[in-house]
Amino acid sequence: MIKTLGEAIAKIEPADAGAMRRAQSRQRNLTKPPGSLGRLEDVSIQLAGIFKTERPSINGKAVIVAAGDHGVVAQGVTAYPQEVTAQMVLNFLSGGAAVSVMSKQLGVSQYIVDAGVASDVPAHPDLRVVKIGRGTDDISQGPAMTREQAEEAILAGVNLAIEAANSGADLIATGDMGIGNTTSSSAIAAAMTGKSATEMTGKGTGRTPDELLLKAVVIQKSLDVNQPDATDALDVLTKVGGFEIGVLAGVALGAAGIRRAVVLDGFISGAAGLIAYGICPAVRDYMFASHRSAEKGHRAVLSYLKLRPLLDLGLRLGEGTGAVLAMTLVETAAACLSNMATFGEAGVSDREDEQVLTSEPS
Repeated sequence: MIKTLGEAIAKIEPADAGAMRRAQSRQRNLTKPPGSLGRLEDVSIQLAGIFKTERPSINGKAVIVAAGDHGVVAQGVTAYPQEVTAQMVLNFLSGGAAVSVMSKQLGVSQYIVDAGVASDVPAHPDLRVVKIGRGTDDISQGPAMTREQAEEAILAGVNLAIEAANSGADLIATGDMGIGNTTSSSAIAAAMTGKSATEMTGKGTGRTPDELLLKAVVIQKSLDVNQPDATDALDVLTKVGGFEIGVLAGVALGAAGIRRAVVLDGFISGAAGLIAYGICPAVRDYMFASHRSAEKGHRAVLSYLKLRPLLDLGLRLGEGTGAVLAMTLVETAAACLSNMATFGEAGVSDREDEQVLTSEPS
């Protein structure tokens, strides 16, 4: 078990450049025109750097869905009552949520985490309870949490990632649940990227124009009141974050420390990615952006992290749904790099040998 943030950071190394070069060379010799698998080739080369081998393989897959409540809902930033967070946790556990259905369909293990739900969630054998607090404080009035709580949330996520990896997961996805968490995510994104609150504020679970304006005002007030330090990601999490966001940032850091690939979901996971990147920039080598959320601020988050989304389906549910879907692309990329035959192995002449491939395949 990792006990300090410093210990977690010390374990993170950049992706292996040598393995990536060897993977790129292997890609050039596979039985296909160079570059013909497009983004899948880029993904596979990144995987080679993560796993330190030019023939990476994906065995297990897991999604860690962290749930937490937010005191800022008292300001009317969401249409849903706070009780929905706990209710949805039970829905995840019973297999009735979208991410649960997708995970079962695609062979992804679910880890459901009470990171800071305001109410008590009934005990369940598949529920992991870290409960940093009973929801954050109202960020429009002061800090969301203490710095000690922020670090505790991150360390919980680090150790959850290690648990998932020890159970066989090579791909670890991040998912979230928390009424009001797009407000905290917008505040994090604004603080970290330097964009305005208005630029980072989207509809979340659905807002009218007047309600959207109120939400932006609340986010700006939260930034003004707390003055989060963009050069100190832990301070940003402390001031305007959420317990579940801290846990997911820890998942990214923990996965990177044991050389596992992290598949980020949408906007809330993106905010967690910003925190993880701010704490240790090398973590970006281990991240894949699963999709481009319909949530307004997500483009700026992806741009800041220099991540290109694999999918663009207009998703804005969260839960880890986009990440679970994109996992199939990531594991397929690894399989193609590792299991396709080279021209030499297959006895197929390539263009430099006998010019057998005289035109681009249709």
